[in-house]
Amino acid sequence: MLKLFNTLTRKKEIFKPLKDNSVGMYCCGPTVYNYAHIGNLRSYIFEDILKRTLSFNGFKVNHVTNITDVGHLTSDADEGEDKMLVAMKREGKSAYDIAEFYTKAFQEDIKKLNIISPTIWCKATAHIKEQIALIKTLEKKGFTYQTKEGIYFDTSKIKDYGKLARLNKEDLQAGKRVDLGEKKNKTDFALWKFSPEDKQREMEWASPWGQGFPGWHIECSAMSMKYLGEQFDVHCGGIDHIPVHHTNEIAQSESATGKKPWVRYWLHNEFLLLASGDKMAKSGKNFLTLSTLEEKGFHPLDYRYFCLSAVYRNPLMFSYEALQGAQISRRKLNDKIVEMKEAGTGNINKIYLENFIKTLNDDLNTPQALAVLHNLLKDSKVKDQDKYSTLLKFDEILGLGLKDLKKDKIPAEIIKLAKERELARKNKDWSTSDQLRDKINSLGYSIADSKEGYQLAKK
Repeated sequence: MLKLFNTLTRKKEIFKPLKDNSVGMYCCGPTVYNYAHIGNLRSYIFEDILKRTLSFNGFKVNHVTNITDVGHLTSDADEGEDKMLVAMKREGKSAYDIAEFYTKAFQEDIKKLNIISPTIWCKATAHIKEQIALIKTLEKKGFTYQTKEGIYFDTSKIKDYGKLARLNKEDLQAGKRVDLGEKKNKTDFALWKFSPEDKQREMEWASPWGQGFPGWHIECSAMSMKYLGEQFDVHCGGIDHIPVHHTNEIAQSESATGKKPWVRYWLHNEFLLLASGDKMAKSGKNFLTLSTLEEKGFHPLDYRYFCLSAVYRNPLMFSYEALQGAQISRRKLNDKIVEMKEAGTGNINKIYLENFIKTLNDDLNTPQALAVLHNLLKDSKVKDQDKYSTLLKFDEILGLGLKDLKKDKIPAEIIKLAKERELARKNKDWSTSDQLRDKINSLGYSIADSKEGYQLAKK
């Protein structure tokens, strides 16, 4: 019995899809104006675990993820420039070239993390017609008004606006004291923005209201409903989407269709935090990419394993020391898998499998699932062949690539460098130690340190 924490109700609920054995799932994808940072990637790892768990439970998952290549302003509250235009100025390239480059970079990242690609990728720029149609529906129903900047959604027309975030209506009314320009209410948001009259935008389209481009929120409503219907099962994203983006998606979608709830289960993951307590952000100096981790000798699956060590709804504190701990644990697991593989396959241990899936069916408790895995490894009463087959079954959800592992033969040159580095570390010659580590990395191998010594592995 699968239970998931629904942000809308603030409680765990037994998962029951709208259609038997079929799940419609929409995940907010990247705004492709820069590389995804590892905080962003935590969301996609969580969503992958959810998708794999649903599949393991016998559901067929229709998974849709958007690519925001237009319309996301520098402020989620519809202020500032389009993030794609900011990137154009930064890099001196066309918006389309930037979108294509960073879309491919993102898709390469999720491939490295062994994240299963969605059933459908959908770009905002390829669905302008659908977004305009949805705005026209809202206009006919009296939910919109026009300003000199664009077409806005009137949130005062909805009695339950902000129910996902549990926004306080009194606080929202207090926003009237703020300079709103031509906006009627603090929480009103742009459905369509007009292009500046003094210059032409690269990404702009004709509409019934004038030349311009869609707002960020409308794209997700239009594309999710195109591919999943007017009501669907699951919508995912980071907790930062709750108060604005997802709140506005609900407002415009339920107003357009008249159907409530628009989405049955809302799932959100917490932030990746640094030791300072700050969340990772593209605007800050704490911007770390998957490539950054690779350059420091970590495998992308080390980061995946690290993310599995915390429940998705809890903040996860990042440090290189903690990541190194995950790296060592994953390497030890891999070594045992390779060793057991030589003994051949056996029977799946039903007791351990039952305990494993029970933990994941309890709102995706990945730390407890890893505990079950390690308990199995330590259980001397279970044959290696049975352990191996059971662990491969676990990995259908964990996604650590266990079935593809092969025994690496470490070249003598690499072992020699590793021993020289170990000696340098004993002598506290950190400069030489770092140089030797970089040399090992440049030759295609990574090295991890532990109390028991070093571990080498091919990247």
